[in-house]
Amino acid sequence: MTAGVGACGSGESSDGAPTGAGPTKLTVWIMDGSVTDELLEQFETEYESAHEDVDLDIQIQAWDGIGERVTAALASTDAPDVIEVGNTQVAQYSSSGGVKDLTDKIADLGGTDWIPGLAQPGNIDGRQYGIPWYAANRVVIYNKDLFAKAGIDSPPKTREEWLADTAKLNTGGDQGIYLTGQTWYVLAGFIWDEGGDLAVKDGDRWKGALDTPQALAGMDFYAKLQALGKGPKDADEANPPQHEVFAKGKVAQMISVPGGAARVLEVEPGMKDKMGFFPIPGKTADKPGAVFTGGSDLIIPEASRHQDAAYEVVKALTGEKFQSDLAKAMSFVPNRTSLAHVLDSNEGTAAMAAGAANGRATPNTPNWAAVEATQVVKQYMTAVLTGGDPAAEARKTSEAITSTLNNGS
Repeated sequence: MTAGVGACGSGESSDGAPTGAGPTKLTVWIMDGSVTDELLEQFETEYESAHEDVDLDIQIQAWDGIGERVTAALASTDAPDVIEVGNTQVAQYSSSGGVKDLTDKIADLGGTDWIPGLAQPGNIDGRQYGIPWYAANRVVIYNKDLFAKAGIDSPPKTREEWLADTAKLNTGGDQGIYLTGQTWYVLAGFIWDEGGDLAVKDGDRWKGALDTPQALAGMDFYAKLQALGKGPKDADEANPPQHEVFAKGKVAQMISVPGGAARVLEVEPGMKDKMGFFPIPGKTADKPGAVFTGGSDLIIPEASRHQDAAYEVVKALTGEKFQSDLAKAMSFVPNRTSLAHVLDSNEGTAAMAAGAANGRATPNTPNWAAVEATQVVKQYMTAVLTGGDPAAEARKTSEAITSTLNNGS
């Protein structure tokens, strides 16, 4: 298993010989943070043992800049064979014509058991291009020892309590929270809590909405919370990986999918009994904060040279056994309704389920992926956090979002 950032050939065997001279080499792109190294290695070993004619080359991809890399891979003649993509990105990728239509495989993949809200983003105009892999939303992962040290007996229930507790935790050499300046999914939740949105439909056109009073209020709360830690203002949670920062034991909180705890344990196993979970607090105690409910799909590029073999990998990764293993390892929601019992009594999943009650999605347009690719929301956040005028920066960014969303309309 290797880290990679470019489209990789799948027309050679593992020893460099042409296909047919040895096992078929299948290149699989998996996103950083989706699966523990241990589980991926286990899958690779077991799969290759059961399929002696296949050599899996699993490559870990960073989220930063992934849109451009996937787009380039789909347009190439030498694409990876299987690619994990964010579920909101399927519409954009499929519109290029470079993604294999898997509609005729739905029954074979157990599609009648898929979670509807997870399967829908991969279905474009009645055709299934993305096969649902897992779903998740963010929670707060906290260090129980640091909470006890600060005299905090229970997690906060409201935003104001959250700010007050985080200030208490932000003492000495400890950080009350590790929140970077560009964690835009978290910002989206604060904006939704205020009654705003990232963009809104206006007739047949879309309009960026970061300059509304509601969205500005969400950004203001984000700035207050972010200031209570030492997270970089010009980077996202992957730079550096926030689980590595949290694993050092000097950070009281991080906002992550529950599976982030598993990544922490990869770095520092001693944190095993020190982590707790709670839903992102809302404005009032009776309702958790709004969260982006997302997930990942698996796609097969049309340019894959081994589409049948690639399909078998997709089938295994989305099948009952791996789904159960993935859910347990990462505290993700599996793609099948019949597997809901897998995570009974899991603290992180319980917190995630509570937050999911107030789950939301990004604007429902294929062009939203293009907005993400431009990184204008991240740039806006950094500009505000480093002293820029919030209203002026929001107005400029909203205009850019409007232009991108209506491109070609």
